[in-house]
Amino acid sequence: MRLENRIALVTGASRGIGRAIALELAREGAHVAVNYRKQADAAKDAVAAIEALGRRAVAIQADISEWAACAAMVAEAERALGPLDVLVANGGIASRPGLIVDLPVEEWHRVMNTDLHGCFYTVKAAIGGMIQRKRGVVLTISSIGPDRCAPGGAPYYTAKAGVNALTRTLANEVAAHGIRVNAIAPGVVLSDMGERMVKAVGPQLVSGIPLGRAGQPEEIGKLAAFLASDDAAWITGKIYRIDGGVV
Repeated sequence: MRLENRIALVTGASRGIGRAIALELAREGAHVAVNYRKQADAAKDAVAAIEALGRRAVAIQADISEWAACAAMVAEAERALGPLDVLVANGGIASRPGLIVDLPVEEWHRVMNTDLHGCFYTVKAAIGGMIQRKRGVVLTISSIGPDRCAPGGAPYYTAKAGVNALTRTLANEVAAHGIRVNAIAPGVVLSDMGERMVKAVGPQLVSGIPLGRAGQPEEIGKLAAFLASDDAAWITGKIYRIDGGVV
């Protein structure tokens, strides 16, 4: 119960890593706003699972690639549950594999709009209130992709490198207000997105992991709960790679 009665908002929380983070925060005592873009039924299931743990929860539809939607999402979460103590900017999409020479400009902007701009919009919408209250934890979800920069993933890797820089910059800006900001950078995790990657690339994607397996969404959730808690009170501005030893 390290997060008892704290209020959290998790974007992209209807499934995969986001859902696992939302549920783990709830297990630790938090009340959670579950953001989703399209999958309303999955978001309702996540809310029901959180409520089954004895916590309050609400599902909030918002497309994080739009600034106005993010501002409205944070306002709705705080009306429903109370002022935010924890924000997890998890929402994101994968890029379609392709070399830069062949990459459609539209694909570049599609990924950037959600994975980088959406992260910025999400944290900007919430950080003002945290500064006023002089407390809060912000977690962004990045990737080990920028560490490796394999061919074919330029939009995603570049967006996540931007998330890393945004995280560290924000951490330096708000530390004096008592707010901590960290990033979690997963490797191959068997979420919906991760399973599609494994199918597309093949078994070598997992065979190259020193610990011999892909990660589970719940393992990312446990790290998020730790970083959101007072157990991590002296940790800010860090990029936590959780990847089975790849990087």
